[in-house]
Amino acid sequence: MTSLRLGYLYGFVAYLLWGFFPLYLRLLRPAGPMEILAHRIIWSVVFVALLLAALRNIGFLRALLRRPRTLAGIAVAAALIAVNWGTYIYGVNSDRVVETALGYFINPLVVVLLGVTVLGERLRPAQWAALGIGASAVAVLTVDYGRLPWLALTLAFSFGGYGLVKKRLGLPAAEGLFVESAVLALPALGYLAWLTRRAESTFGHVSAGHTALLVLAGVATAIPLLLFAGAANRLPLTSLGMIQYLAPILQLGCGVLIFHEPMPPARLAGFALVWLALVVFTADALRQSHQSRRAARISDLASSI
Repeated sequence: MTSLRLGYLYGFVAYLLWGFFPLYLRLLRPAGPMEILAHRIIWSVVFVALLLAALRNIGFLRALLRRPRTLAGIAVAAALIAVNWGTYIYGVNSDRVVETALGYFINPLVVVLLGVTVLGERLRPAQWAALGIGASAVAVLTVDYGRLPWLALTLAFSFGGYGLVKKRLGLPAAEGLFVESAVLALPALGYLAWLTRRAESTFGHVSAGHTALLVLAGVATAIPLLLFAGAANRLPLTSLGMIQYLAPILQLGCGVLIFHEPMPPARLAGFALVWLALVVFTADALRQSHQSRRAARISDLASSI
């Protein structure tokens, strides 16, 4: 199998797993969102530590401890991903899977907005149009919900910010996930100890299957991230950008078709505007990529003459 095909395989499997993740989270009831989040953090640390030990790659920690600015960046990334994970778990287990899907649909638009506000990037007219359509979608959905779709916006901005910090850190997937989870492990352990002291922990008190599923939350977290890293290293950015829509499409399907969450006309109109914004955004990205490749070929041809 070629490297490109392997990249597509990794990418599709990663987004398939993320797309059906709501089904897994529902199996963790009656554990509450914070308890699930704490177990997800702790077992991620355990799983990735075992993986790094098997790969004999623990030595990177010594070098990392000599880079305080990188450690500070990791702490910020850890806080953002904790907010993202906790919000997503809350959304799924409070019967708001459709709104969580919305968050990941608008995430690419949020990334563009962060590029302007944080990195000072200049947008092309089509990108401004996509942002304008996206803002209109949020307005329509605010009217439909009777409030801002805060859960979707929290997911989009926390994951967008996480991606921005991760891009600046440049850490490999497994090492980055281990350190981020390790930063959060102590508060997570403290919370679980508090739950146990109050006799409110579900771990070991529901069933053997439920306990096993809580432990496997670390594996369910790490594997898609590692697959995504493998895809990102092998695929063009435009191809990876197209595949990313698979996860929220599947999440939306889970919410509407499996969990039977409502999709009234106004909400459907809001989603339609989001999809229109993504079509404009994606078409512009593909056109820009084509122009860049064409310019590179012309430059190579000119240099060879």
